[in-house]
Amino acid sequence: MKLSKLYHLPMLLIFLIIGYGSCHDYQDALSKAILFFEGQRSGFLPQDQRMSWRANSGLSDGWSYNTDLTGGYYDAGDNIKFGFPMAFTTTMLAWSVLEFGDMMPPNDLRNALVAIRWATDYLVKTVSQPNRIFVQVGDPSSDHDCWERPEDMDTSRTAYAVDAPNAASDVAAETAAALAASSMAFRSSDPGYSETLLRNALNAFQFADSYRGAYSDNDNVKYGACPYYCDFDGYQDELLWGAAWLRRATQDDNFLNYIQSNGKTLGADDNINEFGWDNKHAGLNVLVSKEVIEGNMYSLESYKDSAQSFMCTLIPESPSSHIEYTPGGLVYRPGGSNLQHATSIAFLELVYANYLTHTSQDLNCGNVYVSAQTLRQQAKRQVDYILGDNPMGLSYMVGYSGYYPQRIHHRGSSLPSIKDNPQFIGCKEGSMYYNSTNPNLNVLVGAIVGGPGENDDYVDDRVDFMKSEPTTYINAPFVGVLAYFAANPNFT
Repeated sequence: MKLSKLYHLPMLLIFLIIGYGSCHDYQDALSKAILFFEGQRSGFLPQDQRMSWRANSGLSDGWSYNTDLTGGYYDAGDNIKFGFPMAFTTTMLAWSVLEFGDMMPPNDLRNALVAIRWATDYLVKTVSQPNRIFVQVGDPSSDHDCWERPEDMDTSRTAYAVDAPNAASDVAAETAAALAASSMAFRSSDPGYSETLLRNALNAFQFADSYRGAYSDNDNVKYGACPYYCDFDGYQDELLWGAAWLRRATQDDNFLNYIQSNGKTLGADDNINEFGWDNKHAGLNVLVSKEVIEGNMYSLESYKDSAQSFMCTLIPESPSSHIEYTPGGLVYRPGGSNLQHATSIAFLELVYANYLTHTSQDLNCGNVYVSAQTLRQQAKRQVDYILGDNPMGLSYMVGYSGYYPQRIHHRGSSLPSIKDNPQFIGCKEGSMYYNSTNPNLNVLVGAIVGGPGENDDYVDDRVDFMKSEPTTYINAPFVGVLAYFAANPNFT
C-alpha cells in the first residue's frame, strides 16, 4: 500500500499495517534498562559510574540518627528514598537474575548484580539496628516543592524510622524478600555477601512478623509516606511474600509451614489479580507455584490455583478474561504510571511459562488450553509495544531507537548537569527548566516512563508526571523480560 493512501485510514489501522512485526534489538534494550539505575543512584558514586552527568548526593542521609543511610535509589523523578518501592524494585531485579540471569550476556549480568548490590547495601543499613527499620529518607513536601538536582539538595533529609513495638510489616517483609532473593543472586559469585544478606533478611522478617501492622499507620511516618507510597492494600500479602522468598532461599520447612498455615488468615486468596509495589498477591502465587509445578508440593496447591486463575484473566480467549487493553494492545489499569503493570505482568507471564515448560504442562482456562508459548507471546506484545510497536510509533524507553520521550518528569535529567554547570541551582531557580518546553538536557538512558493513557495517547510533557515520570519499579521486572527476549530474539 502506498504511504499516501494511509492518510485516509484511522491511526490504529495504520499502526496495524506498518507497526507490528518490527524487529527490536532486545539486547540493546536490556543493557539500557539496567543502565537506567545508575541515573537513580544516591550517595557516593563510584569511579566506573557510566551515567556521567550524575554526581554525589545525599551524603548526610541518616545524620539525625547518627547513622549512615547513604546510598540506595531515588524512586522516580524526585530526590526521595522511599523504602517500600525500593525494596520491591530490588526483589524484582533479583528475581530477574534468578529466572533469566543465565540467559544474560556476562556484562549485562555483571551490571545487573551491581544494580542489585547498590540497593541491598542500603537496605542492609536500614535494618542493621535491633528492633528498628528505616523506611524512608527525605521529606516529600519540601522536595516536591522544589525542582532541584539531587547534587544540590538543600531540602529536609528527614530519616523516618519505625521502632518496635510499632509496626512496619509491609516494608520490613518486602525488605526481607529483597534481601532473601538477592542472597540467592549472589550465592555463587560472592557467598560471604550472600550470607550477610540472608542473615539480615531473617532479622527483617522477624521484625515484620512480630509487630504486625502497616508502616504508614504510624503517625511519624504517615505524612511522609502518604499519599505517595501508603500501604493501601494491607501488610498481610508482604508477610506471605517475605516468607515465600525465605522459603526459596533457605528451603527451611518453617517457612513452608508459615505459607501453608497462614494463607487463609493473611488473605492469600484476596486480590489475586494484582501485582506491584503495594500488592504482591499475583507474584506471590506465581512464586509459590514453582514448588507445586516443579516439586509436587501439593499442600501449596491453592497458590498454584490462584496463579493459574490470574494467568487465565490475561488471555483474551479465556472465559475468565477480564483484563483491559488499550486499542493498541497495551495492558491498561487506571491510576497513572501504567507501564508498571505492563512490565510486571509480562514478567509473571514469562516466569510462569518457564515453570510450565520445565514440566511440559499447559494452562487450563475453562474450555481453553493455553501453552507456555501463548504466555510468552502475550508478554512479547507488551515488550514490543513499549519499545515502539504502538499507535504513537514511540519508544517509551528513553534512549532506545530514534524516537522516544524527550521531556520526562525527572529533576536530574531536566536540569543542567553539575559537571557542566557547577553553580548551585536553588529550589525555585530550577522552575524555568521544569516549565521549559525544550528537551531535557541529560538523557536518562533506559528510563521507561509512566506511559500512554487508555487510548494509547501520549503527550511529551514533563508536567504530566503520571505519564512522563520513570520509576525504578517499572524497569526492574523489565530487566528479566528483556533478558528472555534478548536470548530468544526470533521468538514469534
